[in-house]
Amino acid sequence: MNTGRAGIRAMLLAGAMALATPIAALADNLADALAGAYEYSGLLEQNRALLRAADEDVATALSVLRPVIDFTASVSRSLNETQSNNVVVTDRQVTSSALALSATWLLFDNGRSRFNSQAAKELVLATRASLLSIEQQVLLRAVVAYMNVVRANEFVALRQNNERLLIQELRAAQDRFEVGEVTRTDVALAEARLAEARSNLASAQGDLINAEQEYLAVVGRLPGRLASPPSLPARPASIEAGQAVALRRHPDLLQAQHQVAATELTVMAQDAALGPRISLTGDLSVSESHRDVSDSETASVSLSVSQRLYQGGALAAEVRRAMANRDAARASLLVVQDVIEQNVATAMVAFQVARATIEATDRQIRAAEVAFRGVREEATLGARTTLDVLDAEQELLDARAARIAAQSNLNVAAYQILAAQGALTAQNLGLRVQIYDPAAYYNQVKDGPARLSPQGRQLDKVLRRLGKE
Repeated sequence: MNTGRAGIRAMLLAGAMALATPIAALADNLADALAGAYEYSGLLEQNRALLRAADEDVATALSVLRPVIDFTASVSRSLNETQSNNVVVTDRQVTSSALALSATWLLFDNGRSRFNSQAAKELVLATRASLLSIEQQVLLRAVVAYMNVVRANEFVALRQNNERLLIQELRAAQDRFEVGEVTRTDVALAEARLAEARSNLASAQGDLINAEQEYLAVVGRLPGRLASPPSLPARPASIEAGQAVALRRHPDLLQAQHQVAATELTVMAQDAALGPRISLTGDLSVSESHRDVSDSETASVSLSVSQRLYQGGALAAEVRRAMANRDAARASLLVVQDVIEQNVATAMVAFQVARATIEATDRQIRAAEVAFRGVREEATLGARTTLDVLDAEQELLDARAARIAAQSNLNVAAYQILAAQGALTAQNLGLRVQIYDPAAYYNQVKDGPARLSPQGRQLDKVLRRLGKE
């Protein structure tokens, strides 16, 4: 008989799980939220555009070392009238046209253009690192938004359960008052606690709406039924181990390093600007006078060497300015390193505190549950007052609320550790999104293609795919 009942229970349980599975499959999980934030973020789109602008700076710097070709065409008409004794002696109307083609090629500038080109490439690498840093900020904001919605939902459920429990306590107090076991004061205490619970419930519901709106702003859609947070990501064994990883890979540090390299190259470029320049210039012009049926052709090639010797102190000022910017970048690198180490330590400590808080609140909840049941039983026997019951219930509520907050803090801290190490990226998390390739656009423009060249037409296709043309 027991075996038959067990079989029936197993069948009912399997059926219930089968019915629940499609519903669970519809729940949004954290990976969905992160993928949505990565694809929806306008901040990421903005910084990708800034990266493409930095890519173009490389092409601009490279163009200085290439010939500059100018074309000029003009048509003119002149009227020449000569009078003698109020009699027109000569009346000439001449129409002429001219075509000119000139080319200038910088052959040597003491290395200045080469240094500027290398500095532009370093700034591209710095901007790529900045884009990764922005990506981490976007994804961490999505994590916080997701956890806040989960926490707000749990708080609402907790407050609703507290309201139901206090309604029961109020009814019990009223029943005991009617039979003369308690006074009107006990009923008033229960009514006050119920009013407070309803106020707290309204506040929790407001917090849930705010959390949902933040989720909408980050992910691009309102949250559905959110699944429980997944297992926590791997963490370093110690603060020192986490800091060592962060100092190798954090994008903020990589950005600062490339900025230092760029400023050092700028100093070299400003030094080189004090040296001579050698340029090759070629000119070809054709002019024609249509009335006189005369034309002329002129062609010239010249090689020039120039060097600016004095500019009111501006040349030396530019060198000193570049050196000051280099020193500032070096100091910034040290600051960034300190901040990264501090962020790793802060995130690790926050995680440890949250985990310890969870363990403590679990024990507190177990003790508060026992105390609440005992006080309520004693109250039915007249050994406890209504206030004792309400206080015990409040202690249990506070413990459960602290447990919810600590669990949310633990989940957020785990991803803050990833971000502090520079590992909170779509690629590292394995998100199901199209990962933006920062090198794709650079590879198209790094050689400075002309607009009508095959490479230029290919670049136009890339821009159309990006929706930028």
